This record gives sequence, C-alpha cells and structure tokens, in this order.
Amino acid sequence: MESGQRLHQMRAVVTGAATGIGDAIARVYAQNGAEVLTEDLPDSGIDRMYQNVSNIDGHICDVSTDAAPEEILELVGKTIGGVDILVNNAGISKVALVEKSPDEVWDTVMANNLRPVFRLSRALLPLIKRSPAGRIINLGSIFSSFGAEGMSAYVASKHAIAGLTKSLASEVGRFGITCNYIQPGAIMTDMTREPFRQQPEARDLWIKRSAAGRLGEPLDVAKVALFLATDDAAFVSGTGIVVDGGAVQSV
Repeated sequence: MESGQRLHQMRAVVTGAATGIGDAIARVYAQNGAEVLTEDLPDSGIDRMYQNVSNIDGHICDVSTDAAPEEILELVGKTIGGVDILVNNAGISKVALVEKSPDEVWDTVMANNLRPVFRLSRALLPLIKRSPAGRIINLGSIFSSFGAEGMSAYVASKHAIAGLTKSLASEVGRFGITCNYIQPGAIMTDMTREPFRQQPEARDLWIKRSAAGRLGEPLDVAKVALFLATDDAAFVSGTGIVVDGGAVQSV
C-alpha cells in the first residue's frame, strides 16, 4: 500500500473527536484513506468542523447516554456502512480527594470514561467481526498504570479501561480482531491547557521528566493509533502503549 493510504477502504468510528487527541486521530485516519465517523457533545461544534473534509463525518452524540450506542449504530448505517476500527477516545477528568469527593464526581467520570467504552464496544462488535482486520483502540492514560493524588475517579477509570481492553482482546482474537489501549502522558490538549496555565510548575515538571524535553502533542498519540489500526500491528493485542516521551521511566 502506498504511503498515505495505509487504511484504504477501512471504516473507523472515533469518539470525542472535536478536539485534541480525537481530532488528530480522525484526521490522520482520513489522510491515510479511511472513511471516518466522528462524534462529540452538542456544544462541541463537531457537526460543522469537518464539512470541508470529504471522508470525515462529524455528528453530535453524547456517548454517556443510554441511547448512544443505538444512535451511533444508526449513524454508521447512514454514513460509512460498517466498522473496521473503533477508537474509544471520549473522556473527562475531575479533581477531588477521596475523603472530600461526592458520589457525583465518581459517577460522572465513570459514566463518561468507562461505561461508554464497554457499551459501544459491545454494540459495534457484530459489525467489527465482519471486518477482515478489526481493531478496537481504547484511550487509557499513563494513569492506567499508577495513581495520582486527587484523581482517584479518573485513575480508577483508566485502570479499568486497561483491564477491559485485555479481557476483550482475549474474547475477540479468534475473530481476527485486536484490542489495545494507548497510554498518553502529558499531552497539550484542551483538557490539559488550563490546568497547566494555572499550575506552570506541573507543566515544567512534565517537561523536565520527558526524555524528549517537551510536552506531547495530539499528533504524537494519533500516529500510534494509526500504527495499531494497520496490518503492521496485526499481532499486537491486549496491551498498552505508553506515549509520554519517556517521562514515566524517570518518575
């Protein structure tokens, strides 16, 4: 396959694609020949942002709702017609110490970060099984591997994504489907920009820790998502790939 067409005739669903990592993945997939269905929240503007990109469809859908899987299945039927690649990227973060954290924080984070990964994977698996090279790619975090003060709900959700991914990989491998998760480190996105502005010392710490000497960019993660979606990763399944510029090893 010629360069730039590594996903020729592949069909992908990418959640949380209006900004940051999700947007970068959708665009990299499209640049490599895939037909991409994207979704994000009603106030994200996703229904307008891809109007000039012929092979990306942007649609409003809140993946945390009960109706979301059926809505996305219906959109798949109307647009790309099937699914070869599912990227579960949508997620949120909330900061609260366990002792002072209300149930709402835990419930909201799980409803956005974990429950949609399970429900959308379950809903789209019958379509992915029809693919000659099915791929499920979940967005975990470096916090899929260790903890962080004040981020118990987020950390727990990302640990759970790691476990779910590994179990799912065991279940779907016989259908030729791989299932992996990406573990981004400090990536400059809309989610991290304001916290880093408020705590420049945290930003500087992550830069210092990084062997690359910088924060990550969404494209750094998107390139790994591209690799996992191609035939080059056909024997990679049930694992997490850390994308953090070598920061974790220095902790």
